[in-house]
Amino acid sequence: MSRWRAVLQQKRLDREVDEEMRLHIEMEAEELRSRGLSPETAKREALVAFGGVERYKEAHRDARGIRWLEESLHDIRYAARALIKSPAFTLSSVLVLALGIGASTTVFGAINAVLLSRLPYPHDEQLVEVDLWNAMANTWHMSVVDYRALEAGQHSFSAVGAETPRDVAVQVGGADAVRQTLGYVTAGVFRALDVQSAKGRVIEPSDERLGAPAVAVVSARFAAQAGLGASITLDGTPHTIVGILPPGVTRLGRLSGDIWPALQLQPPTRRGPFLLIGIARLANGVTLDAATRDLAGVSERLFPLWTASFQDRSARVAPSPLRQRVLGDASNTLGVFGGAVALVLLVAVANVASLALVRATNRERELTVRAMLGGTRARIARLLITESLLMAGAGALAGLVVGVLGLRIFIAIGPYVPRLAQAKPDAAMLGFAILIAIVVGLIVGAAPVFVLSRGHDAGSRVVGAARGAHAARAGFVIAQFALTLPLLAGAGLLLNSFVRLVRVQPGFDPRGLVAVQVSLPVARYGNDTVIAAYWARALPLVRGVSGVLDAGLVEVVPPRETDINLNNFALTDRPELPSGAQPVSPWISATSEYFRTLRVPLLQGRLFTPADSASVPDVIVVSRTWANRYYPDGSAVGRQLREGGCTTCTPGTIIGVVGDIKIQGLDEPADAMYVPPSQGWPPRMSIVARTAGPPAEATKRIVAALRTIDAGVPLDQATPLEDRVYESVVQPRHWTILLGGFAGVALILAAVGVFGLLSYNVSTRRREIGVRMALGARAGAVTGMFVWRGMGHALIGAGIGLALTVWSTRALASALFDVGATDPLTLATVTLVLLVVALTASWLPARRAAAVAPVTALRLD
Repeated sequence: MSRWRAVLQQKRLDREVDEEMRLHIEMEAEELRSRGLSPETAKREALVAFGGVERYKEAHRDARGIRWLEESLHDIRYAARALIKSPAFTLSSVLVLALGIGASTTVFGAINAVLLSRLPYPHDEQLVEVDLWNAMANTWHMSVVDYRALEAGQHSFSAVGAETPRDVAVQVGGADAVRQTLGYVTAGVFRALDVQSAKGRVIEPSDERLGAPAVAVVSARFAAQAGLGASITLDGTPHTIVGILPPGVTRLGRLSGDIWPALQLQPPTRRGPFLLIGIARLANGVTLDAATRDLAGVSERLFPLWTASFQDRSARVAPSPLRQRVLGDASNTLGVFGGAVALVLLVAVANVASLALVRATNRERELTVRAMLGGTRARIARLLITESLLMAGAGALAGLVVGVLGLRIFIAIGPYVPRLAQAKPDAAMLGFAILIAIVVGLIVGAAPVFVLSRGHDAGSRVVGAARGAHAARAGFVIAQFALTLPLLAGAGLLLNSFVRLVRVQPGFDPRGLVAVQVSLPVARYGNDTVIAAYWARALPLVRGVSGVLDAGLVEVVPPRETDINLNNFALTDRPELPSGAQPVSPWISATSEYFRTLRVPLLQGRLFTPADSASVPDVIVVSRTWANRYYPDGSAVGRQLREGGCTTCTPGTIIGVVGDIKIQGLDEPADAMYVPPSQGWPPRMSIVARTAGPPAEATKRIVAALRTIDAGVPLDQATPLEDRVYESVVQPRHWTILLGGFAGVALILAAVGVFGLLSYNVSTRRREIGVRMALGARAGAVTGMFVWRGMGHALIGAGIGLALTVWSTRALASALFDVGATDPLTLATVTLVLLVVALTASWLPARRAAAVAPVTALRLD
């Protein structure tokens, strides 16, 4: 502070010198005018004589700047003392703003990491993903046929590659094999993404040739286990590490991981399977629309060449922005939470602004004295705004702490959002909090300035518009209720949706069920014979484990499985769809014992038998939903279909209909087609066992039994199905909790707002109340007067809020299950909750008003 005083003292001396110079200039100009020069010429000559115009102007600028600095420092010191003298107001306002700014900063941190940050590749706006789309709005990945046609026939990309995820057993050195999902990539992926290696090299075209040495590129963090030149074993095949990616690079295109083996493609014999994700970079000057037209021509030329194995004439190879495919529905998800925290922030601002108006009204005498002593409207306004800026700054500091903690919580329990895990506190969050604090401070400070200072002049009362101040406070309370209702409605809709979702039956009794995933290494289990031999030993062994009642095999485990084979098919007795597209449904390998273990009923026909092997025509069991969808007027048993669009294949026959099993999630349809594993053994199957005792104990014995057959086979996801059912609704549960928390904060603030307004009215009208009571007014009438005033604010706010709700809750439509975005019952319920809270908050100060003793009130000044 001593340094600042010295600087200010020097500036004062300089200002005095400049004032003396100004007087000398005026005297010199007066003398020149007396000699006959014009006033303009005289002033110019005088300025030249005393150092020129610029020095004169600079002196005046310095003087104004010093005065502004002195006044600002004085305002800051005075504002800080005033806030310290009102600890209740300051603390409550800072806490309210900290909640609002903190929540806003949390969601901004997520939005910045997910939506505002670019993909970690040069010129990411040129990157696209190439998939197949059809007229039914279905999308799926490319096949080898599509990829080869894309390489040879397109003219829009400067580079094109393909990647595909595969579950493989990874073995490093002598350690046990661990099952991981790896991204197999072609050399074109590295060229398209413009990703270089930090050490060694990336995948090259020569690595893609069949029979070429197996190689892989790894991330920098994996290099700590196996570095450049080391060998790792993937599904029994040794791979040499030829390159290490730069630190932090663990994602290529749509896939993430630490190991990236070279993708070697087998020559195609049919159009499918569709397992390749195309990654490409648009050539300079090529637009997405132009590339779409180019690839449509590729699709037209390709379709007639493979009609025997693919019948969907509407399918087109088409590009879409890679950023859009990576982010998916992230913008809508974060938009919902961004809107929620914006409403909370607005409610908090309205609450603090209302408190600021009350405080400014109570400072009427102080501000009047300032005006009488010469304080201008601008100076008084600056003082009030300085106080609010200091208060908002304190709220921003506390809000940053809340924001950092909230970001961690949001990452941990929030809905899944791509790239959200990368979010972390940074300079952008700090800048956002500062910006919000400035805006909030100006709004909170401007409210009392605008309402209470208009129309005053020097010597008049600053607060001359008490009625306007009261109307402004009432307006803030109404705004709080109006902004709270959309949050309550959103939370209510999500709660209603969640309750309906958890009531959905998964199609089986999960109690006592456990699943163990078994992934057979391709190197040792490369054909159906050895796979069938393994399971011929494993299944009886598991059934003989103590506590196991029954066990079966299935390719995917309900109730929420994302890695499902969705297969297109053609019904032999149905004409092609008008669009030329083919329907798609989950295609799952399962044994008959699987349905028995889950206690899923057989509704029609029969289940699989040992006679249903690869040497006989294919047989299929379908779910009840599937049968009702495609054969609503008759039995599906005995119908035939061709899977994969293959016209030359022998059609499969539907032999049975079973109950529905929610495979893709409780909120998804239960249509499915099941085939016996003997018709084509998948390398990965799960044993589902029903146990008599605790599933955890039986799981240990099942795993131990399987280890006796082949200790090198990875065993994963050994979890009870009750846990899987619970985890399947984790995301909607978190949606409900988070939005419900925001709504709860806003509701409390709104209740505090109406409580504070009526309490202030009671305190300022105690004399009037005493007169009313002395003249015979009943306590009930006085109570009703204040209650109806508070309820009037709430009703007006609820009416405005309902209009906002109908408009805003449409963004939640994709997150709701079995309930509309404007469900009347939900909206009526949350409106009633809002009004009940308002009634309670209004009744408490109203009761205090009715308890005022007339004699005591009449004695008040």
